Amino acid sequence: MSTLLSQPLTSIAAALRRGEVTSLELVEAAIARHEDVGGPLNAYKSWNADEARLQARAADAAFMSGVDLGPLQGLPVSVKDLYGLKGWPTYAGTPRRLPERWEQEGPVVSALRRQLAVAIGKTHTVELAFGGLGVNPHWGTPRNPWDARAHRVPGGSSSGAGVSLLEGSALVALGSDTAGSVRVPASMTGNVGLKTSFGRWSTRHIVPLSQTLDTAGFLARSVADAAYAFSALDPSWGAWPALEAAISEYDLADLRIGIAGPPLWDDCSPGIAEAVRGALDTLAKEGARLKEAPIPEAAAAIELFHVGGVVSAECDAFLEKELPEWRDLIDPIIKIRIADGGAITARELLLRYRRLDELSDSVVGRFGDLDVIACPTVALTPPTVEEVSDLNAYRRANMASLRNTSIVNYLSLCAITIPVGLDRKGMPVGLQLIACHGEEERLLAIGLAMERVLGTPRERLGAAPLIPS
Repeated sequence: MSTLLSQPLTSIAAALRRGEVTSLELVEAAIARHEDVGGPLNAYKSWNADEARLQARAADAAFMSGVDLGPLQGLPVSVKDLYGLKGWPTYAGTPRRLPERWEQEGPVVSALRRQLAVAIGKTHTVELAFGGLGVNPHWGTPRNPWDARAHRVPGGSSSGAGVSLLEGSALVALGSDTAGSVRVPASMTGNVGLKTSFGRWSTRHIVPLSQTLDTAGFLARSVADAAYAFSALDPSWGAWPALEAAISEYDLADLRIGIAGPPLWDDCSPGIAEAVRGALDTLAKEGARLKEAPIPEAAAAIELFHVGGVVSAECDAFLEKELPEWRDLIDPIIKIRIADGGAITARELLLRYRRLDELSDSVVGRFGDLDVIACPTVALTPPTVEEVSDLNAYRRANMASLRNTSIVNYLSLCAITIPVGLDRKGMPVGLQLIACHGEEERLLAIGLAMERVLGTPRERLGAAPLIPS
């Protein structure tokens, strides 16, 4: 059964529909994987094996009655602990359970429920989703399985999501992305991560960080799995065959890739830029056309990210309105960042909103005749938890981890990260493909064309040292 769990989602879904395997058997295998390796990895805030079994039996009963409710029926999916999930507590990374209203299910989770997917558990998040490293002093930081010796961060804020995929307890992992919170953990754990365009997927009943920048998204084990999951979850795509047809139209000979200039390729840890460039060169040998494509707006967006204000101010306002009693419980590192926003004037906040709109309008012209623009997803090797225990060290590493991903949110774009190699420390490296707002289908189509040449993450990277083969 563990062999079947490692198969593409299309193969697993087909086996379910042919009656060769049941959802309960899949879920039992996922539970066994979690019990085997999940303890030290700490992917989940909430885990209930019996509840997962009940959901699996419901999916099997539907299959036996000839009822097929959607592509994800019977498949185990992990859910970030920002999403409301009926019957499960929501902590949002804080030390205290949030009020019951934050357990209501929004449209993304409802899509899972309608299809009788199995919500296998709720994964850890950085407190209030405010951080890119994955650190959480209240509940412990999930361990990145790619280092068997040191406890390295898994990326955040969807810190347990990528780990849940690697341990084999989930086949898709729901996350959210405000400055990189899907793509950073995907890159750091060797998974695929899709950051959807702002407004494409509803964020209702997901604990907010920033009403201006929050997006719902997910992590998957391959681009093919990501395309399958997207077709199941996206409101405008009702079936896998429709997206599959769009994907089949892309050929590498038609692919035009822009290479983003500074600062997105600057100051990378050893082996990161080399791995990304090597993957792009491989694609060029197969016919893809590469072209230098500077994005001047990126530097301005990074500057806005560094000075903060928008996210901090909106998080501060959310706490004041919804969770005032939580303020004294917040980790000092997060509290300092929120306080920075709480002090900003309304005039300055409005000016920053206007500046974001100006940059977002301007960047569209940079794509021109390009399909996508490429850069490393994350510029630094995942640090150890010890290395970022100091406040200043944490701030430097956090900013570095989010530098390349934050511009996508700040410039109202969409992006996907694809694993392409290992850095000098043996940690995964992600290639980020950026496209204009609303072009997720293009990203997935291009990503799958690339995956056919580069191989799946498992084929290209091998197995994480802490995960049994």
